[in-house]
Amino acid sequence: MKYLKAYGPLIILVLLIDTVSEMISTQVFKIGKIEISILPLVFAVIIAILVYLIPAKPIKKLYNDKRVKFAGKYMILIMLPLMARYGANVAPKINEIISVGWVFLVHELGNLGTIIFGLPVALLLGLREEAIGSTLGLGREGELAYISEKYTLNSPEGRGVLGIYLIGTIFGSIIFSILAPLLLGMGFNYKAVAMSAGVGSSSMMTAASTSLAALVPKHSDTILSFAAASQLLTSFIGTYIMYFLAVPLQRFMYTHITSLLDRKKEVYPDHD
Repeated sequence: MKYLKAYGPLIILVLLIDTVSEMISTQVFKIGKIEISILPLVFAVIIAILVYLIPAKPIKKLYNDKRVKFAGKYMILIMLPLMARYGANVAPKINEIISVGWVFLVHELGNLGTIIFGLPVALLLGLREEAIGSTLGLGREGELAYISEKYTLNSPEGRGVLGIYLIGTIFGSIIFSILAPLLLGMGFNYKAVAMSAGVGSSSMMTAASTSLAALVPKHSDTILSFAAASQLLTSFIGTYIMYFLAVPLQRFMYTHITSLLDRKKEVYPDHD
């Protein structure tokens, strides 16, 4: 009864949001020739944010720290059946996936993009140690674990990775559900888009692959299989790429870029 009283209202709210989101169902919008599929998952995120913004004390109590931590702690129980389904999706298409296996490996190098493109921008915006945490990757569980172990989450690096983690959790699925149909509409092959959906985040991958499958229903099995395989590979190999490629690359770039920026400040002190 104690736990029911403490967490029951939150669970009821979640069920209500889920019900409303499923009733809204998948909505397809057209922007020119491009179709964008918005999933119930995205509506659920938006509704949950809107509910939180209601200026009422009972609502604020629903979203207190204790309940938020509870939700985060037991999210894995929801994700495990989803991961099992991914495995089931991969199995029937395993031969096709193996035939393009090298492409999946090359895809993993895309995880370095957050450093190559994001780190310089973050440093130019004035971030320093925070940039290490915020650009190591997409800020999912692997990066979160590494940063928390090496720097702790109370450090500037920890604040950086936590910030990206929260942004990804809130907006990631929305962006990915829109981005996948956009790429398809721009002429990219559905297999390539499906493979690119596996970035280490189950919610982002699900949003991208299901919105893509909704637009190409006859290839939905292939799309879900390729996305799931990419996701599983990212979860496994992505950790090693982070340790042996991403971290040294980030350290090298951080040292040299900050050195250049600091020298510029010395030469042009008025521009600080």
